This record gives sequence, structure tokens and C-alpha cells, in this order.
Amino acid sequence: MDASSPISLQQTPHQDYSVSEASPKPYKKSFVTSLMEAAALRSPSFKEDTYFISHLKNSEKKALQELRDKLSVSYGSDATSECSMWGIPLLSNDEKADVILLKFLRARDFRVQDSLNMLEKCLSWRKEFGADDIVEEDLGFKELEGVVAYMHGYDREGHPVCYNAYGVFKDKEMYERIFGDEEKLKKFLRWRVQVLERGIRLLHFKPGGVNSIIQVTDLKDMPKRELRVASNQILSLFQDNYPEMVARKIFINVPWYFSVLYSVFSPFLTQRTKSKFVISKEGNVAETLYKFIRPEDVPVQYGGLSRPSDLSGPPKPASEFTVKGGEKVNIQIEGIEAGATITWDIGVGGWDLEYSAEFVPNAAGSYTIAVERARKIAPSEEAIRNSYTSREAGKMVLSVDNTFSRKKKVAAYRYFVRKSAIA
Repeated sequence: MDASSPISLQQTPHQDYSVSEASPKPYKKSFVTSLMEAAALRSPSFKEDTYFISHLKNSEKKALQELRDKLSVSYGSDATSECSMWGIPLLSNDEKADVILLKFLRARDFRVQDSLNMLEKCLSWRKEFGADDIVEEDLGFKELEGVVAYMHGYDREGHPVCYNAYGVFKDKEMYERIFGDEEKLKKFLRWRVQVLERGIRLLHFKPGGVNSIIQVTDLKDMPKRELRVASNQILSLFQDNYPEMVARKIFINVPWYFSVLYSVFSPFLTQRTKSKFVISKEGNVAETLYKFIRPEDVPVQYGGLSRPSDLSGPPKPASEFTVKGGEKVNIQIEGIEAGATITWDIGVGGWDLEYSAEFVPNAAGSYTIAVERARKIAPSEEAIRNSYTSREAGKMVLSVDNTFSRKKKVAAYRYFVRKSAIA
């Protein structure tokens, strides 16, 4: 049995929810709150280029041909190894090469000479840096893998997702170990490029395909002053050598001052740049990420159901639901046979509500079994995973009780049932 089995959602409103005297006083937004809300998702969502030549304007087609011609003059038709990126010869005149050339053209608003200069500098940097072989290197940053910068799953449109979280560097000992001197900083930058190159290997470089990644940056506890040098160098490297490689930049756990700064500088950004930004304050992480990434692909620390141990194969799809303020939602998983083992994952963004699980036998006179007694789940708690082996046929009921809150919360669950091996 799988997620297609009968399930019912029971939503029970808090009985005092609509009583007028229990209603809170009108909420007056602060200036900072208003700025944060204005910054969050305020620009039209970025629409990625298709890279079909037929979709280009005549002036853009002309610029693409001019760039091909200038590149051929600079490198000659035999310089395949010197004039290639990610294993794609740029002078091959095929669609993959065009995707890369168009990225450089878009980064310079289709100014051909500027695009050529950028491209030539990038080719030179890749050769000097050894970027083509960097993925295979062991740079010795095992403690940062899956913590500071890492590729994890895909968004709803198939873009690989790269997560960045620098909060661990608030620890001075960790900071000194990684950034203590110039050589250490160079090694870290090399590792950060390695992570990005892994993500780029997942791209199609094909018209109509997935040709860019998603960046999710967690600003919680990030020591901005100490990381200023490293951040600036990373930003400079990526802007100069990886144009149009990011379809969307999602900032989560954003402190109030970041949103204020964004509101101040936003008018000076192009509409194209602003359309790539998504800003989410602390407490709205899961709600924001679920808009772009399915829950089974969102790491558990961000309100999703994905754990490092799950990455051996395609993730099992999850079902999404919302828990409104003043409601209790019961998820009933029916048809569980005697001797079967059910395993489930369930998570609610920013929990701060009660959760419980019980097994209800089908047989009359049998007692309901409290598998997990009702308890308050802290806002920072990760998704719950548990298993239960039934002795008799029945159903599992997972309950999330939000009756003492007015805030709507996003949630997801999934499960699978393994039947008894004994006939």
C-alpha cells in the first residue's frame, strides 16, 4: 500500500475561534515590518530564457552571430580545447554552445565586444584556476559538506538547488580554522567553486531545458562583518565567470536590517535582477521554500522532509496541506493490515503546535493505541519520522492541533507501509 490509499483530512475549528470578545486587537504594522513585507516577493517572478534561437529578436540573433565570428577570429577553428566550457566546444555552432554564448551576451545586454571580453577573461580564469578538473579534487572540507554549501535536490521546475548557510562561522575557532589566513581563504574559495561546478554538471545546456540553478542562502547567525572579504570574493568570482547561471536567489531567515537595506537599494537594481530575488524573514522559511521546491526535496532543517540518508534514490513524493489558525487537522491512513509496519514523515513549517499519532483498530472493542502522545512541537524542531507495527488491522491517525494559534501554516507528510512477511 502507498500514498494512494484512502486518506481523510478532518479540520476542526477551535470552538471559541469566532467569538468576538476573544478576537485580538487590530494589529498595527511597524515600519520595519512593512518594509520586510514590501521586499518579500514584491517583484514579478523571474522567467528563465528558453534559449531557442527562434525566440530571439533580430538584433539578438545578429549579436550571437557576431560573437561566434569574433570568437573564431580570436581562437581559430582548431582551438577546441582552449575555447570550451563544461566540455562544450564554443566554436561548434551547436545549440549547447549557443546556450553558453547567450549567457555571456545577456550578462552584457547583448553588447558583443563587452561579452567577448568577459568570455575571454572567463576562459583564461578557468584555465589558470583549473576549473574543469576541480570537481574531482579532495580539498579536505568534509566538515563543511552538507552544512555550509551543498547541492540538494531540485525545485518544482527541475532546477538543481544549492543551499548556503554560513552561520557555523560565528564560532571563532571554526572561523579561524577555515579563514585564518590568505592561503586558507583561497582554499575555501576553491572549494566553493567546486560546489558550484557540481551543480553546473547537472544542467542540460539545451534550448528549453534546465540551464540554471537555484540558490538558497540562509542568513541566520551569519557573521556579516567577519565574512565580508570571503563574501565579496565569492560574489566577484561568480559574477565574472558564471553569468546567468542562477535562475532564482532565495534568502531565508532574513534579519530586519537586510530587508531595510534591500528596500533602499532596490530602486537601483534592474527589473531582471530584482525578479530573481525572494526574501523571507525568519519563521516563514517552509512557507517560502514550498512555493518553489516540493517538501520531499526541502532539507528537514528548513521545514521539509528530506534527510541526507534519503538521497540514495528519487525522493518519495509527499502530500501537502495547510493548517489554518484555530484548526485541528487529522490525517487518517486507512487499510493497514495486521502485522504491517507503517513508516511516516510529517512536518509543519514553524511548528509551535501540538502533534500526536494513534493507531485505531478496526475491530469493535479494541483499544486505540497512543503511538505518540500529544506534545507541543517547538518552532525549530525538524520533521518527525516514526514507525509502528500493527498487531491487528486498523488505521493510523496523525493529528496536528493549531487551535491556539491564528497563523496558517504549511505542512507535508508521506508514508509507506510494509506488509508482514508472514502469510
